[in-house]
Amino acid sequence: MRSLICVLLVTLLLMPAIGAAPQQQPSPMGPGWAFPVRDQVQPTTTEESGPLKVPGSTKEYTRAQIDDAFNPPDWFPDEHLPMPQVVAHGSGKDVRACGTCHLASGMGHPESAIVAGFTVSYFLRQMADFKTGDRINGVMNGIAKAISDDDNRQAAAYFASLKPFPYVNVVEATTVTKSYVDRGGMRLRLPRGETEPLGNRIIVLPEDEEQIMRRNPHGSVTMVNVPVGSLARGKDLVTTGSSGKTIPCNICHGSTLQGLGDVPRIAGLQPIYIFRQLYSIQHGNRTGDSAALMKGPVMNLSEDDMIAISAYVGSLVP
Repeated sequence: MRSLICVLLVTLLLMPAIGAAPQQQPSPMGPGWAFPVRDQVQPTTTEESGPLKVPGSTKEYTRAQIDDAFNPPDWFPDEHLPMPQVVAHGSGKDVRACGTCHLASGMGHPESAIVAGFTVSYFLRQMADFKTGDRINGVMNGIAKAISDDDNRQAAAYFASLKPFPYVNVVEATTVTKSYVDRGGMRLRLPRGETEPLGNRIIVLPEDEEQIMRRNPHGSVTMVNVPVGSLARGKDLVTTGSSGKTIPCNICHGSTLQGLGDVPRIAGLQPIYIFRQLYSIQHGNRTGDSAALMKGPVMNLSEDDMIAISAYVGSLVP
């Protein structure tokens, strides 16, 4: 019944738009701060050498091993079930190890996604959308087309078995440390320590760059800089719909935004990831059945609204 109410509400929101204007065409990917690509000019850095360690782990890896997309580090193997082959090592040349981007913990990094604790059916539906192109991500589109059904199910079951934990620290700010985008889309601080106005952006920086670059799940907490006033404004949009601008998120995502059936959890996800999904759905760059249900709630949101929603939702306990 709750899911039916959700569908009906979204349908009602969509009805005024039918016949009112041509279907919105996909726009360019989106603002560069939300969809980062590697900067052509990189600062000079010192490459780490020799065996590397992280606090609390008996493991050690070289930098080359840490960066191996088919054999990523597993610093704390006792904290999770045995990883399936596809999560730990990938499959063939076109399916890199899931743990490379999403980590053994499933908590990922800002440029990837948190996948810990989602239902198997939700995970498989997203992979199907990547395969058809309803969701666009250069890496995931290729993996989804190449992965076997069995590996797909094993990865889904593994990540569903993991429990998410607080991973983001959302702070309101007017200035932020100048940064650059490293390989793989990771944003890092420029070594000079200069600052710049934050403006209307979400800028995510590691609390401990050394640990996040070593793919340490215990040290990959991020500081999420959002504009002043975002949390209060986001709470209003999320909990009340802000006088009809959208619908309250709890109608579909549950009272604590922890998910409802196969409607996913959104509490505690990376704010920059949430913004990317809202923006992509609004601009027609993410389609499919699940995106269609979100088309109504996002169609009247400004970028500032989406920043505020993302900031508030990301600040909640996952």
